[in-house]
Amino acid sequence: MDHVAIDGLNIAYRTAGAGRPLVLLHGGISDGREWRAQIEDLSDEFLVVAWDAPGCGGSSDPPATFALTDYADLLAGFIGALGLDRPHIAGLSFGGGLALALYERYPSLPASVVLASAYAGWAGSLPPEEVQQRLNGTLRDTERPASELVAKFLPTLFAGAVGDRTIEEISTIMSEFHPAGARAMVRSFAEADLRHVLPDVEVPTLLSYTARETNVPQEQSPTRSTPASEGRDSCSSPTPATRSTWKRRRASIPKCGRSSDR
Repeated sequence: MDHVAIDGLNIAYRTAGAGRPLVLLHGGISDGREWRAQIEDLSDEFLVVAWDAPGCGGSSDPPATFALTDYADLLAGFIGALGLDRPHIAGLSFGGGLALALYERYPSLPASVVLASAYAGWAGSLPPEEVQQRLNGTLRDTERPASELVAKFLPTLFAGAVGDRTIEEISTIMSEFHPAGARAMVRSFAEADLRHVLPDVEVPTLLSYTARETNVPQEQSPTRSTPASEGRDSCSSPTPATRSTWKRRRASIPKCGRSSDR
């Protein structure tokens, strides 16, 4: 694992392979280790970079008031610091929202965007009263012992059967979560409304969901508003990066789970 200082925060990341850069953005209560299988499988074609978002894994905690736009600005600085030229961007759940926020602020930066189990932020997906309820509940959950948090949320994170190794890996990642980092992340996503972004995305975009996706609010799902999804399966693949990401190891990617935990 490597580290780089961006805007006063120490950001941890993992890299493997060579070729066109592919940046992987993890979900909430997690870190870049959740992409282990994808890193292994895609590094024969791409320079794969998986960061630990601020407040996750080996990275520093951000200020409590960090907004999704702040995560996006820091991600742009991270990509620049590593010298990555127009990387493909793939995000899971919170990482999918972050990918959209990055595109909104830096539309010339991504070569393509992959949104896995993504949605338009809580404010863009849920009624205000439900946003507040989920925010309050998740903030309380960050005060729980890690073992209780893992027991509550782990069963919600997978769309199908996965191996023992994956279960053990995700359990370990979740048990090492940063309470302060998790609170900043959930507040930022609770405030986010990204419904206006996807219709204007002009780079190749893949929307990846499973048939068992039950916790992404469908009335505000990004698939309802993107020209890229009109008239074709949302798992169709416009670029080599998205084709490989979808085809390989998809069963081992944690799904969104409850909107309050990813």
